[in-house]
Amino acid sequence: LQYGIVLDAGSSHTAMFVYKWPADKENDTGVVSEHSMCDVEGPGISSFSSNPLAAGTSLEHCLNQAMRDVPKEKHMGTPLYLGATAGMRLLNIADPQASDAVLRAVASTLKTYPFDFRGAKILSGEEEGVFGWVTTNYLLENFIKRGWLGEWIQPQKKTLGAMDFGGASTQITFETRDTIENPRNEVMLKLYGQAYKVYTHSFLCYGRDQVLKRLLSKLLQAESYQETVSHPCWPMSYNKSLLLSSIYDSPCTEKERPSLALNTTVTLVGTGNGHLCALHVSKLFDFTKCSFSHCSFDGVFQPKVSGNFIAFSAFFYTVDFIQTVMGRPVHLPSDLKDAAETICATSWSELLQKAPKLQKRLPDYCAVSTFVYLLTTKGYSFNNHSFPNISFQRKAGETSIGWALGYMLNLTNMIPAEKPSSHKSMLYNYWVILILLFVVTTLTSLATAVCLLRHSKSSII
Repeated sequence: LQYGIVLDAGSSHTAMFVYKWPADKENDTGVVSEHSMCDVEGPGISSFSSNPLAAGTSLEHCLNQAMRDVPKEKHMGTPLYLGATAGMRLLNIADPQASDAVLRAVASTLKTYPFDFRGAKILSGEEEGVFGWVTTNYLLENFIKRGWLGEWIQPQKKTLGAMDFGGASTQITFETRDTIENPRNEVMLKLYGQAYKVYTHSFLCYGRDQVLKRLLSKLLQAESYQETVSHPCWPMSYNKSLLLSSIYDSPCTEKERPSLALNTTVTLVGTGNGHLCALHVSKLFDFTKCSFSHCSFDGVFQPKVSGNFIAFSAFFYTVDFIQTVMGRPVHLPSDLKDAAETICATSWSELLQKAPKLQKRLPDYCAVSTFVYLLTTKGYSFNNHSFPNISFQRKAGETSIGWALGYMLNLTNMIPAEKPSSHKSMLYNYWVILILLFVVTTLTSLATAVCLLRHSKSSII
């Protein structure tokens, strides 16, 4: 086997994925799979802006695991990549020097390991969206698959759209035949000889953590930054005191920063009002301006959604919570809306009883569920007909869905533009199987013929 390592440096945490594939792999097979993964303890690397060296140190535990997961003789030939997403994009906006320092520190740590380190970079939102789409369709063999004789077949299947929901941004990417009116949203890909016209957009500040910060800012603004402010999305009997600095430490909220000192403390008290929560969450979107024939929100062009979709990352975790903890199905938009309202109306003690291990995130499921409902229906325009086409998944087979695999496939040129030649793909194993089948069939036929001959002779006697 050969191996490849990708560090997905997200806004809230970093995950390491080790991939594997056959060593005699041609440049065009669809057999890369996840070998192992590791969650880096602590926050994302963007939170180490004041102490960049610690960003590199934080990765050591997972890199040491990679040393064990990849056979020692393969270390030197194993490509190692780090891709940073929206958390680092935000840091790069706020403080480019700090962003560079963090990337340098991370690269310095990665270079001390015996792998083939090939760079640490910040991905654009569009790259994140497209690589997530490539990963999804690659794993589901929508681009190409191997036939039972080893020949390459291009399945007559449509590609799936991909929806990602991280800590600081959210992406939607899908193939479309419609005119893409904004060239910035159009990506033309040629994979295995097939051309794909893909629409993609990444919404910075619309990831889970940033949405929650922006919501807090809106609530404080609405009540003129009083010492105690009601929070309709938090459950009844839950309250928490926060420093203003924890809300206004992001480019996503800095425009609303008040003149008060950032070390001022405010107390938010949960009121569990689903209707009022939805009203405040909807204010995070701008559904009014649009200079194109059709927009999602904030004036961003989007063609009509078509085909099937996979929604992963926080989309999956949110819907999984609704289905497993709250015991509610999610088939239609109304199911999601009703579930969000039920979560909002559930008291803090009831929620704790249902899911004690999720205590840290429990207060925010009302707001996040409401946001997912508004994003998919009012934002992306999924309706009763198209919403059931969304599958909320974390993995395809045994491999995690996300941008990391698509990123590695692209950088290692594992998906060629041209269609693979079928005659090269006839594997030795398949020939062995065919020969064995031929031998078994021949022997069976001979044995049957001998039996019939003996039977006919005995009948004559």
